[in-house]
Amino acid sequence: MLSELKITEFLSRTASSDPVPGGGSVSALGAAMAAALSEMVASITIGRKGFETYEKEMLEIVQQARSLRKKLVEDIDRDSDAYSQVLDAFRLANDTDEHKSERSQAVQDALKQAALIPLGVARDASELLDLAGKAVVRGNKNAVTDAAVAAMMARTAILGALLNVKINLKSIKDLSFVKDVADQVQEIEARVERKEKNILDQIDL
Repeated sequence: MLSELKITEFLSRTASSDPVPGGGSVSALGAAMAAALSEMVASITIGRKGFETYEKEMLEIVQQARSLRKKLVEDIDRDSDAYSQVLDAFRLANDTDEHKSERSQAVQDALKQAALIPLGVARDASELLDLAGKAVVRGNKNAVTDAAVAAMMARTAILGALLNVKINLKSIKDLSFVKDVADQVQEIEARVERKEKNILDQIDL
């Protein structure tokens, strides 16, 4: 499993001519790293003198970020598996009308899954952007730059995941599905850059 590789091994695999892991898995990893940083900042705020007012909120950030981190780590492999399923579908027999129909359906089903997984990553990373924003404003000030990095990683993960959604939508023939997912993509994109800017504007260095 990709998620169980050492960092250096994962990077080597990414740099190789093998198409997986690609941008989708890397986006999931980036979001997981944003979760870990948000969790860390909240953790070193809990019990700290002067931050008692925010202790409950920091505890909630730890719990939410930890849950998202675990899910996103699994998405590293889910995204690569989805891409592999698309390739497998294209390799199906295409020599008879029946086989062509079966192959076409398999390709379309695989493409939908390959679009939905990064869409889920983008949604989760959007939650992390909110958590990182709270950590920036109310977390331990000694770790404000860590919270800022979490926010920027979350933003990049969102946009990267959405690019993977878009490229799969281009090949999907179910127009109702395409419209529904494209509308969700547009909604997420409309918020992310503004939200990141608002978070970073709160940092005074």
